Amino acid sequence: MKRIFFVALSVVFLAGCPSLPPEKPEPPTPVVPVTPSEKSTPPTEKVPEPPKMRTTDWEGTVQPLIEQLVKAHGLENGKLLLVDTVKNNTNGALQIMQATEALRQAISSKHVFELVPQNQVQNARQSLGLSEEDSLGLRSKAIGLARYLNADYVLYSIVSGNSDKRDIVMQLMLVQTGEILWSGHGDIK
Repeated sequence: MKRIFFVALSVVFLAGCPSLPPEKPEPPTPVVPVTPSEKSTPPTEKVPEPPKMRTTDWEGTVQPLIEQLVKAHGLENGKLLLVDTVKNNTNGALQIMQATEALRQAISSKHVFELVPQNQVQNARQSLGLSEEDSLGLRSKAIGLARYLNADYVLYSIVSGNSDKRDIVMQLMLVQTGEILWSGHGDIK
């Protein structure tokens, strides 16, 4: 019974479909060659210049701050330091990974702290569900990451300002208590 009903329904459906006769192809449009006249040359449009990429001298920016940091009173040599990813609080894009790497290079050249290896930091971030380029990073996240890695200190850095004037603020914190042991501020070059 269901088969008969299905066949009847299919016939009614197919009977309602209009069948259209095939359309006649239109004749091709004739091509008329046009010869350009010498008087009517199109005006040349000036191609807009691409925006200039602004390069940042991260090494020159962080070096004076690191000089101040290593001379800070009360720091113990040889302790384990986590350099947290630089936070971008500007209204534009920054190469935060280059900034973070410049910090790591400047600190390691001073031989005051032992740095947490970058691969351990990446593995810990993945384990804790933290993004590498987390621009909403908080001090508490940085301290939590440092505790997870058994670091003694954490260096927390924020870049703020606009495209005309940007500055960087760094804070060295004791992981055990969260106390800020040193703070520095500098303009970005």
